[in-house]
Amino acid sequence: MTSSEGFAAFDLAPFTVAWEVTRACALRCIHCRAEAQPRRHPDELTTEEGLRLVDEIAEMGARVLVVTGGDPFMRRDIREFIARGKARGLRVALSPSATRLATGRALLEACEAGAEMIHISLDGATPGVHDAFRGVRGSYARTIAILGELRSLGVPLQIGTTVCRRNVHELEALAGLVGTLGASVWSVFFLVPTGRAQQADVLSPDEHERVLGWLADLAASAPFYVRTTAAPQFRRVVLQRAARGETPVPAAAHIRTGAGYARRPSDPTAAAGVNDGKGFCFVDHLGNVCPSGFLPLPAGNVREQPISRIYRESPLFRALRDPSRLEGKCGRCEFREVCGGSRARAFAFTGNPFAADPSCPYEPAASADARGDAEVANFRPTGR
Repeated sequence: MTSSEGFAAFDLAPFTVAWEVTRACALRCIHCRAEAQPRRHPDELTTEEGLRLVDEIAEMGARVLVVTGGDPFMRRDIREFIARGKARGLRVALSPSATRLATGRALLEACEAGAEMIHISLDGATPGVHDAFRGVRGSYARTIAILGELRSLGVPLQIGTTVCRRNVHELEALAGLVGTLGASVWSVFFLVPTGRAQQADVLSPDEHERVLGWLADLAASAPFYVRTTAAPQFRRVVLQRAARGETPVPAAAHIRTGAGYARRPSDPTAAAGVNDGKGFCFVDHLGNVCPSGFLPLPAGNVREQPISRIYRESPLFRALRDPSRLEGKCGRCEFREVCGGSRARAFAFTGNPFAADPSCPYEPAASADARGDAEVANFRPTGR
């Protein structure tokens, strides 16, 4: 199966839909893309509207529903949404905040309702770093306690870390914690300066490249999957290393980028590569449909038209799935189909979602070398 087949599949449905059921949250995270508030918005999607949305997500052919926020536990009807997603054949993941609402009972009930994965954020290997991120003293201790509770329940666990200048020095220690805590996936988010996040905290291009190389090495032996968000360059880094024999091919089993992306040669969508608006979409608390939570450009609202129509037909989503629309060096890059750069970061820095991703230091090959580099871009090792 070819990458063009993957693009065709993504034209019809995203691999993953993330739904921000509320922006209410008790934490005050300095990097919160949602700029979460203490109380729920009165115009959030109602229970009935939310259940209809879940039905539409399943009907259009998505595979994964991520229930996120804010803090999803701020809504009493959260288990209804999870159960509906499970009943409709979706793989449902839940991303609660590490607050007092995330009790062992609440987490167990969410899993009994159908949540197959729980995502908990851990942004520092020490209380000082993590608590500074979350804006609440004691957040680190509560997070570790919640992770221990999940481990005792035997719940599949994903730990998420937003990497930036404030915590890049703790990544090695964080990786050790992720393994000790029994996570199945380490999801590493590369900061996008939207919401409360600041450009000054974003890593430099060279720092991005070094961290991605380090993650590729880590994935070769880690007991968990390594996944990146807002860093599709991870695919390029891994493909280049594998083609040069620097990254063991079996590491491909533990490398994922984007929501749901894994390099599986038998899956055409894996060749295409999930990106903002391409294999992924985001619904905010008011029903606006965006390419991702970090690219807050509404293309429509589910109160006015089905999510499938917005995803398939809106000019914004269609353009984001067309690599010929990319500009600058992303448009010239031989890896544009499997990578494409972070559209969210391009927009955050330039106001143009099709501009070159400023976090990437890679310079596309000269035309004389394009054939050889295209072979690297198309490299598909065997294995999962």
